Amino acid sequence: MKLQRKNRLRATALGALAVSGALVLTACGSDDNSGSTGGNGGKTSAASNIKCDDAKGQLSASGSSAQKNAMDLWAKNYMTGCSGVEINYKQSSSGEGIVAFNQGTVGFAGSDSALKPEEVAESKKICKGGQGISLPMVGGPIAIGFHLEGVDSLTLDAPTLAKIFDGKIKKWNNPAIAKLNSGAKLPDKAIQAFHRSEDSGTTQNLGKYLGAAAPSDWKYEAEKKWPAPGGQAASGSAGVAAQVKQVDGSIGYFELSYATSQSISTVDIDTGGAAPVKATSENASKAIAAAKIKGTGKDLALDLDYTTKAEGAYPIVLVTYEIVCDKGNKAETLPTVKSFLNYTAGDEGQKLLIDAGYAPIPTEINAKVRETIASLS
Repeated sequence: MKLQRKNRLRATALGALAVSGALVLTACGSDDNSGSTGGNGGKTSAASNIKCDDAKGQLSASGSSAQKNAMDLWAKNYMTGCSGVEINYKQSSSGEGIVAFNQGTVGFAGSDSALKPEEVAESKKICKGGQGISLPMVGGPIAIGFHLEGVDSLTLDAPTLAKIFDGKIKKWNNPAIAKLNSGAKLPDKAIQAFHRSEDSGTTQNLGKYLGAAAPSDWKYEAEKKWPAPGGQAASGSAGVAAQVKQVDGSIGYFELSYATSQSISTVDIDTGGAAPVKATSENASKAIAAAKIKGTGKDLALDLDYTTKAEGAYPIVLVTYEIVCDKGNKAETLPTVKSFLNYTAGDEGQKLLIDAGYAPIPTEINAKVRETIASLS
């Protein structure tokens, strides 16, 4: 039964990947155990004990494409619990999501990087009496996907990856790659590296990893905009994954569920530890578990260790944050924002992440997320 459930969830994630633009679902709910009576007018749904609280009307949200498959699963379950609420999550990019949030056009935004000081300052115009805060909701590995005919397994380290994405290593049979893959038949084929075309928190997190783990080979600042010359651009994680799936000789980066749903081979990372580490939810969780909260007040931005050599810890990770106001959320959507985020941060919502190729937020951090959601006003 467990295997069947996993297959059903993965099939759901695959179906979700095909959805583009806005996801419009009738939904409401939460499985938070904070003592709320739940339900429309205080009723608790029989479907997975989802609580609707006072959620109603339409809630628009947008941003991170990395969390899109998780958001699809959450919204699907959320809609089975209650009626009368419309959730509209539009996948775009972390940068676009934050812009939409600071323009007041969405109830919350998804971003693969926490708000910058200038973005927090801008948010105060929308969050009357408060400011935007970052709530970690989805964890997971940034998979390095590749398509190389005749090669099913590939190991790379940070310096080699940096040189590939910076256009310094141009052929698959380069000695640096060969040294890490003894016995592999690497072809004399040009490397086609794909990156995101729009501002992306996934790009920024990859940049943080390369800058920390290969500082001599990656000299760029970790920004949402792709910094290196050359390479080819594609829109969203889905676009990069589609190009890697199609093009022989290609390599790119995207959240693991895109690789899983499309059967794209992923790179094992040589961290300098005992053995190369595979991109899995479990291995990403080992890295994220060491994260520390660096945000102040109700902001829960995390500090990740991209240079970890811990056994089995996959270092190229991201955390997607839901961006909300600590105070000053719109009165008409606040109950729905709290209800929906209570569900996604709850036990049931977080458990769904594993089967979808993501990693749950560590328990201690997630407890603070739930407390903060309950305090939103």
